[in-house]
Amino acid sequence: MRLKLVIFDVDGTLVDSQGLIVEAMNLAFDGEGLAAPSRADTLSIVGLSLDVAMFKLMPEADAELRARLVEGYKQGYMQRRAETGVAQSSPFFTGARDVLQRLHGHDDVLLGVATGKSRRGLDKLIEGHGLDGLFVTTQVADDHPSKPHPSMITTALAETGVEARDAVMIGDTSYDMEMAASAGVAGIGVGWGYHETSALSAARHVVEDFEALEGALAQVLETAS
Repeated sequence: MRLKLVIFDVDGTLVDSQGLIVEAMNLAFDGEGLAAPSRADTLSIVGLSLDVAMFKLMPEADAELRARLVEGYKQGYMQRRAETGVAQSSPFFTGARDVLQRLHGHDDVLLGVATGKSRRGLDKLIEGHGLDGLFVTTQVADDHPSKPHPSMITTALAETGVEARDAVMIGDTSYDMEMAASAGVAGIGVGWGYHETSALSAARHVVEDFEALEGALAQVLETAS
């Protein structure tokens, strides 16, 4: 039996955490007496590691200010998540949990995560949604260069022993699709996330709901067989 690896991005792909992300960013900028980025600008950096994201938002700022903004974001994010709980602050998109459970039920399919979240953030989300034991490989921003560098995917392949031709990356941003292309794996872009579908040009397929995602996955994995 040849194993397949399905790797998911998290924010904007599995869960809708945009309210929490925007609020945490606003708190970080407010704490420094700065005008917060627009909602669109904040959502445009979702998926990047925080230091890279803050540089993109504030390229003219010095390193110390950006470091304080990163810390302010982290503190605001944790505070708001603790107040509202994971399930409310980062709810699943419709159909996400069901698809994860069905894929987990296939003996030849392994599930993984490649996210710009920290290890602590991902662990909290997995715990809050009761996903323990679902993912066999979890790649986070703490351990890798920021997306779209392929390190997260190449490490996931090495950890699982799956070949690139048998792996799929699913995500909502151009960073996810460019990372997949750089790693030599198929990318499936989703249309319900934080980047416009026009930005997902590196994707093999772009889908608009989780039902269509299952069909695209079957097509890609069948092609790989």
